[in-house]
Amino acid sequence: MIANRVAYGQMVHTLAKEDPRIVIVDSDFANCANYFDFMEDFPERFFQVGIAEQNMVSVAAGLATCGLIPFVASFSVFSSMRALDQVRNQVCYNSLNVKVVGTHAGLETGEDGGTHQSVEDVAIMRAVPDIKVLAPSTPNMTASLTRLMAESFGPCYMRMGRANLPELYEEGEVFLFGGSRTLREGDDVCIAAYSNMVHVALKAADMLAEKGIKARVIDAYCIKPLDDKAILDAAKTTAGIVTVEDHNIIGGLGGAVSELLCREYPAKVRFVGIEDKFGRSGTIPDLFNSYGLTAEKVVEKALELL
Repeated sequence: MIANRVAYGQMVHTLAKEDPRIVIVDSDFANCANYFDFMEDFPERFFQVGIAEQNMVSVAAGLATCGLIPFVASFSVFSSMRALDQVRNQVCYNSLNVKVVGTHAGLETGEDGGTHQSVEDVAIMRAVPDIKVLAPSTPNMTASLTRLMAESFGPCYMRMGRANLPELYEEGEVFLFGGSRTLREGDDVCIAAYSNMVHVALKAADMLAEKGIKARVIDAYCIKPLDDKAILDAAKTTAGIVTVEDHNIIGGLGGAVSELLCREYPAKVRFVGIEDKFGRSGTIPDLFNSYGLTAEKVVEKALELL
């Protein structure tokens, strides 16, 4: 197993071999983002600005106006919040081709504590016009979505956690904007999740199966634009949807699903996530247990719907 952020760095290096327009603007983040191969092979396309995330995005915006394809990455709390002014007003307002990556998302910064744990980034980026929001669940998906961002014009934000994750997809499998993947079929209840919580959702589906309950599991890797068809189909063919995310229950996937269903097909929704609180210091397993990001909590919410 490797972390999604490692797969991201590997793919940016691969893309740079194929496309001379690919550049990296870095904020002293090379170790976390696995940029070392890129730095060795393409030093003239690697721009180091130091621990200055706002400047990182500003430089990337300038490079994008010259026809380059800049990737920028930092802890998601910094790339989505400290640099929000630059992402919004320089990149998105001008529809520039900058790819923003937030790693160590949610509670997965662990002992670094609440100041470094982004429990709001999906809500923030969803609300910014003209940016797509992605959250891969596995390394192979991360690699494919990194390629998708590079080969599609326009601003993108991709968030991922810190930890190593098991693989669910084949290498080179294709994923699209506005898409999702149904990993388990079931017509009793639906569980929709993204990133690290997809693995929690699958465990919950196994636990429900032991009770004779068939749970559909959707990997909702594209949060904006959402896969409306998959969500509406789940709402129409199951007792309801449980959304699961390492994020505030306000404004994330649960909010996106609820907004869609309020407009198109009112249905029952339950949320598993961080209940409008800041994170705090601790190990990742302890934090997930403390904040209810567990398969047991998903099962509890699914049973409520049934």
